[in-house]
Order: sequence, then C-alpha cells, then structure tokens
Amino acid sequence: MRNIKKVAIAALTLVACGTAASAQDTSFRGFRIEGQAGYDWAHSEGNHNGKFGFGGSAGFDGVIANRIVIGPEFNYWHENHGGNTVATGFDGGYVLHQQRDQIGGDIRVGYLVTPDFLVFGKGGYVNEGQRRLIAYNDGSSSYGRGHADGYQYGGGLEFTLHDKFSAMPGGLYVSAQYVRSQFDNHTADNHAMGGIGFRFK
Repeated sequence: MRNIKKVAIAALTLVACGTAASAQDTSFRGFRIEGQAGYDWAHSEGNHNGKFGFGGSAGFDGVIANRIVIGPEFNYWHENHGGNTVATGFDGGYVLHQQRDQIGGDIRVGYLVTPDFLVFGKGGYVNEGQRRLIAYNDGSSSYGRGHADGYQYGGGLEFTLHDKFSAMPGGLYVSAQYVRSQFDNHTADNHAMGGIGFRFK
C-alpha cells in the first residue's frame, strides 16, 4: 500500500502543476470511476490458462500542455470463480499455481486525439494473491499461499459518449485496454478488457 500511495502523490503533484495552464476544451478531467470485464491469461512455469475476469478502477485526470492527460489510478481485477489456475507437469508430479485478486496503482498518461477521444499508456505497482499446490506421484503434496508484488503496464483507448450522443448522461465514457502484470516470483498475468465509466465534473 505504501508503493501505491507514492504513485498517487507523484501523479497528483504533476496534475496540480499543469491543470491550471490547460486550455483544451475536453471532458477528460476530474475524478472518474469505471467497471471493466474481459479475458484473463495467467502464466506460470512456462504455461498459461485463460478465463473470464472483471474488475474496476478509480482515478483522477488533469490536462497539461493542452493535449496531454495525466493522473493517478487505483485498480482491482478478479478472475471468475475465485482464481485462474495454471497446471504444469514435471517428472514425479505436477504443480497447480492459482492467481487470484489483484490490486494496484499506476500513473496514466494519455494524448487527446480529439476532445472526445483519448489514447493512453500506464504503468505502476501491483500485488496479487496466489496459491500453489505441488502434488507428487507418491501421494504426498505441499501447499502454499501468499501475495506476490510486481509491476504492471499497458495502454488503451477511451471515448466520451455524451459529447457525440446527447441522449447519454454527461460524463459517461467507454474504454478498451490491455494490461500486463509481472510478478517477482516469475509469474505473470495479462488481461484484455472493455469498460464503461463515469467522470465527475
């Protein structure tokens, strides 16, 4: 959590310094919340497994240099049915490595292609709950559980709906993005997702 706070403080400082100087007429500023769903790929021991996942994010964006959007983001990701399990066989048994809920914080930097369309990249810290079962052919086994630290990075697109479709509530937007999480125990996770969110002006 200390790492996530550092990410947030750094991004908020940049936003505070730059937002007042912005002249770009855009809806991509202020606090926002977003729900997300998509497909998750867990990687361990050279193998992978895919399944449905969902999550959400909350953040704050400010505009600097007219077309540059920057801000901190906190995010959560959950693999369906509790976790995504990767099975790996070896001489004498097999390993089941299960990746579970992720929580992270990152800095997001984007470019306004138009006042309604944002292309962005992001990177930061992530923590994931994990389980590991090693089963041997002789019937014995060992089990471990804990959390893995790592970093995450990715990018995507965001589009404001209200400015193009007046029937939509103000502040409503849709997104599509890809995120990779790399953990310090040589496991990884990828998810591609779509989202719908609301920005508070």
